[in-house]
Amino acid sequence: MKKNIIFSLILASSMLTACGKEVATNESSITPSEVTSVTSATDIATLDVTANTTEINKQTTDNMLSGIPADEADSIAKLVETGVENSSAPAASEPAASSTPESKSNSSGAAPQPAAPSAANDNTDPIVLNSGSGSFHLVNTPFDLNEYVGYADDCDRTPTLTYTGSVDPNTVGSYPLTATVTDHSGNSVTWNLTINVVDSIPPYTSDFEQMSFSDFRTRYAGEGRKFGIDVSTWQGNIDFNAVKNAGCDFVIIRIGYYYDHIVTDDYFRQNLNNARAAGLPVGIYFYTTDNSESGVRQHARWIADMLGGTPLDFPVAFDWEEFGNFQQYSMSINDLNNYYLAFADEMNKCGYSAMLYSSKNFFVNFWNEAVKAATPTWLAHYVDSTDYTGKYSIWQASCAGKIDGIAGNVDMNVLYDPLPLS
Repeated sequence: MKKNIIFSLILASSMLTACGKEVATNESSITPSEVTSVTSATDIATLDVTANTTEINKQTTDNMLSGIPADEADSIAKLVETGVENSSAPAASEPAASSTPESKSNSSGAAPQPAAPSAANDNTDPIVLNSGSGSFHLVNTPFDLNEYVGYADDCDRTPTLTYTGSVDPNTVGSYPLTATVTDHSGNSVTWNLTINVVDSIPPYTSDFEQMSFSDFRTRYAGEGRKFGIDVSTWQGNIDFNAVKNAGCDFVIIRIGYYYDHIVTDDYFRQNLNNARAAGLPVGIYFYTTDNSESGVRQHARWIADMLGGTPLDFPVAFDWEEFGNFQQYSMSINDLNNYYLAFADEMNKCGYSAMLYSSKNFFVNFWNEAVKAATPTWLAHYVDSTDYTGKYSIWQASCAGKIDGIAGNVDMNVLYDPLPLS
C-alpha cells in the first residue's frame, strides 16, 4: 500500500475517546530512543523538485517505487536528532515565529469545519505526528515549517505552531529549531528539530529485504494462518492464476482513492474479475484524505455503487494516512476517529462491513480504543515479529514481496483465521 516520502515521527502516548476524556496516558516524555520514522502505507508521495519549489506531490504511485514502509523506524532513525518534551506553555526564550497551515477542503468543496471550542476539562497535550527533524529543504525556495511537520490535538482542529530559531532558505546549511504546538486550552508540546537547506534533495533508497512469497509463507507460518497480497494499478497486469498457484490464499484490491475527487483505480474491475475467476477470495480497500463526515459517507455509497452488490470475502478497508501534515486538514483526533465510524456505519447501511487499515504507530497513538473495537483491524508493521499488542485480523508484514504473476514488488499479508472479519 502507500509509502510516503520520509516522515520522521515522534508520537506522544495519549489517546482520547472524547474531548477531555482520557482513555490511556503515559505521563513520561518521549526520549530520543523512542523517536520513530514512520510513513504511510498505501500510495507513495513523490518529491517533485523544480527550479523554484520543492513540494510533496500527492499523486499516487506504486509500492515498486522507492519509499519507506510504515513503522520501520530503526532503519532510518539516523535522520532524527531529538525527542519530544511535553510542556504547559510555548517556549519563550525569544520571540516565536508562528506558522498557520492552509486548510484543505473536504469532498463537497465546502470550507473545512470551524475549530471546535475548547473543552473545559481538556488537559491533554497535542501530539507530534511528524517531527520534521532531518528534513531537506531546497535552497532558494520559500520555507514554511508546516510543510515539514505534522501535529494534532484531541479537540482543537486548529492548534497553533510556533518556533524559535530561524532558517535562511537562501543559504545552504543546517538550522536547529525548537517548535511548539499549543491548543485552545493552553496545552502544548515542544520538541527540537533540524532543517537542512540543500542544493538538491538526496534520493531515498529502500534497504528493506525483498522476499519471495514462498519464503514469506515459511517465515510467518503458524496454525490458522493464511497468506495473501494487496494490489493496485501499480502492479499492472496480474496473472491471478499464477498468483494462486504460487500459494496465495487471498487478494485485497484497491477500488480507488480520493484527494480532491474520487478516482477509480485503473485496474480495479480487471483485478476483481480476474481474481474471482482464479478462485481467490477477494476484498477491497479505499484510500482517502477526506476531512468530513459527509465526505466519508459519500465515499461509502460510491464504493457500494461500484460493487453493485458483488459479494466480498473481506470487509471494505478504510485507509487514511496523511498524518505527515495532518494539521492541513483542519481536523482533531476525535474528528477522524468519528469519521471512520461514520464510514463504517454507511457501509453497513449499504450492505457491506468495514475494516480499519493503519500502521502500528497510529493504531497505538491515534485511533482510539472504541474505534479499534468497533470493526476488524488491518495492521501494517514491516518486521519479523510485531510487538503490537492490540487485536488485528490481518497483518501486512512486508512491502517488498515477489510472487509469480506480478512483475514488481507487492505487499504481503497474514490473515488470522480465528479472528472474525465481520
